[in-house]
Amino acid sequence: MADIVNVSRRGFLKGTGAATAFVLGAHLVPRGFVTEAHAQGAVAEPNLFVKIASDGHVTITCSRIEMGQGVRTGIPMILADELEADWDRCSIWQAPGDETKYDPAGKDGQNTDGSRSTRHHLDVMRQLGAQARYTLELAAAKKWGVSIKDVYAKNHRIHNSSTGQSVDYGELVEAASQINLPAGEAAPTVAFKDKSQWRYIGKDMPVYDNYDMSTGGANYGADISIPGMKIAVIARSPVFRGKVKSFDAREALKVQGVEKVVEIPALPDDKAPEFRALGGIAVIGTNTWACLEGRKKLKINWDLGPNRVHSTKSYDDKIRKAAKKGGVVVRNRGDFDSAIKGASKVVEKDYFVPYFIHTPMEPPAAIVDANVRPVKVWASTQSPNETRQYVGEALGLEKTDVECWTTLLGGGFGRKSKPDFACEAAILSKMIGAPVRVQWTREDEIQNGYYHTVSAHTMKAGLDKNGKVVAWKHSGAWPSILGLWNPAQKTGFGIEYGLGMVDVGYNNVPNIRIENGEADVHIRVGWYRSVNNIQHSYAQNCFAYELAAAAGRDPLEMLLEMTGEADNMDLSKDGVKEYWNYGDSVEDWPIMPNRLSNVLRTVAKKAGYGKKLPKGHGLGLAVHRSFHSYVATAVHVVVHADGSFSIPQVDTAIDCGQYVNPEGIRKQIEGAAIYGNTIARYGKITTTRGAVDQSNFHDYPITRMSNAPLNVRVHIVEDFVNLRPCGVGEPGVPPYTPALINAIYEATGKRIYELPIGDKV
Repeated sequence: MADIVNVSRRGFLKGTGAATAFVLGAHLVPRGFVTEAHAQGAVAEPNLFVKIASDGHVTITCSRIEMGQGVRTGIPMILADELEADWDRCSIWQAPGDETKYDPAGKDGQNTDGSRSTRHHLDVMRQLGAQARYTLELAAAKKWGVSIKDVYAKNHRIHNSSTGQSVDYGELVEAASQINLPAGEAAPTVAFKDKSQWRYIGKDMPVYDNYDMSTGGANYGADISIPGMKIAVIARSPVFRGKVKSFDAREALKVQGVEKVVEIPALPDDKAPEFRALGGIAVIGTNTWACLEGRKKLKINWDLGPNRVHSTKSYDDKIRKAAKKGGVVVRNRGDFDSAIKGASKVVEKDYFVPYFIHTPMEPPAAIVDANVRPVKVWASTQSPNETRQYVGEALGLEKTDVECWTTLLGGGFGRKSKPDFACEAAILSKMIGAPVRVQWTREDEIQNGYYHTVSAHTMKAGLDKNGKVVAWKHSGAWPSILGLWNPAQKTGFGIEYGLGMVDVGYNNVPNIRIENGEADVHIRVGWYRSVNNIQHSYAQNCFAYELAAAAGRDPLEMLLEMTGEADNMDLSKDGVKEYWNYGDSVEDWPIMPNRLSNVLRTVAKKAGYGKKLPKGHGLGLAVHRSFHSYVATAVHVVVHADGSFSIPQVDTAIDCGQYVNPEGIRKQIEGAAIYGNTIARYGKITTTRGAVDQSNFHDYPITRMSNAPLNVRVHIVEDFVNLRPCGVGEPGVPPYTPALINAIYEATGKRIYELPIGDKV
């Protein structure tokens, strides 16, 4: 059983015998998250993100959520580097949800999504580490009676440059805990280390949690257990926003271990779904197996509601027509209509991407005790503060009345940024007067989750007599996530447009029009790894290859010509009034076509582009900017005589600016190839009369070892490493699918306009 105890700071210090502590901003430390061996004696806490014990052990606070992307390694190692700490003498403390304390950059509310942890935390974590180092240096200078200019930190010790003396960090804790640095304008200027002095930043580091993850010692959502806790599984409407008309629980209650069957009231019709609990019948008991068996025996009569009309067979045709029709113009450069009329050749093609589901290894799980104050939540969530908000609302409380502790996530991919499952646990805990863990199954996740939006894209372009692209039009249609807030929403909005659509990097095309057609929302649409960049990159890169073929030109040459070498692309000149830019300023993170061209040339060279390949072999390229990173992928495919295909090699070049952990980058890009392979081959959710047809991996397969890319080679481009850090977790996904499809074309001459491909061409 997990040791989860919340104690006050005073109680913590009293219990550990700590005599002194310096605190600029105190945080509560649950005992279960502190290594007891390092909780003895005095404690120096120069800021909320670093604590130094009298034995020299350093505890670094991580405010972001670990879901396999290595954030509990990357973010703390920035601070450790600037602190000059010995990484082997550091441990990580996971902060609870509280953006007033644990969002040092003040940008993300502790949400771990959007591939933004490093780009928003590199500078601020360096500052926090430097502040702690300065405090130790000041303590040593006072101890020795010298100027702070005469001391320096190196490898967990402070050195006296005049005498050669040195002292371990632990020996300075008593003195450092008495130092109270002024704040605001009076704060001392603390110098950063020069990049040449970095010990960890830019170097390969193993994932901090590797050992625990590999040996079963890691705690995920379903591993947390608290005294008196009950287990719950829920029968939910097979159709979005359906309601219970009646139910019979008599047989379910006969299952040994089942204690109660209760109804979670349906969300009122006038309440937008957002990330709220939608209702259902909960089976509550002493163990998960009993609850699952009890759920099978429920007899429920459902009112399926208006979304029972949603069948993808007919709906898909509607959005294809909507894409062709277009509508809202979101970018307009030059005069597309005149240019297309004067073109020597016009090419028009349609592309289609179905719904996907996230399928993280760990389905959602949350534990809530709604009968204490503050309410206690333990959840595998990417968004602890949104969890506090929605749980508070579900209980009629304020966000500040809810405390949220996060576990490790067995994958997230955006699904766990929606805290509906924690709301379910909160409602049930209040109803039965005991802590409740709600456990989702794989079937629950596939049939009742949030879905990456279906989309259709009509691409049209004009070529001049020399085969140069002079006009480009992209018209897309999809149900928007904004429909969860406003059910009447029929078009996308700024964030969705900014996910690789309006910011398409073809800066040398003189006439560009981007449009968005209408689509109704009949299902819960939700962020997915790389979001709308997936379909935009697919349509754009495949169409670019189509244009190259129509012009009789080499695709690489065509892509480079369309992109160009400008160091800035100004969308405001093309009528884009409010470009989202991943929530960041275009001054700090401009759109740089030259970086797109650079990674494209890099990956072409690394992959051996242009070499003659055997029959049935093909090498395809694709390039895309997302989350400020520039990524190009080359896929080598072999199409066999029976139509099956294998992928012996993938090369991906990534320019992500200043990076922290190159080993983490390689892992993310390798994982992106696996994820992209699932999207290309298998990703497809369909509905019949509003209900999702798929239920588990037998009918929603994912990439397995037998058909995974065999050799993924990652090339980290250093050319722009002096620029601001960019995203890594998601940008590797969008170019994979179009690179694969372009490779299949090169191998077979066959075009693919709709996903998924399946196992055969």
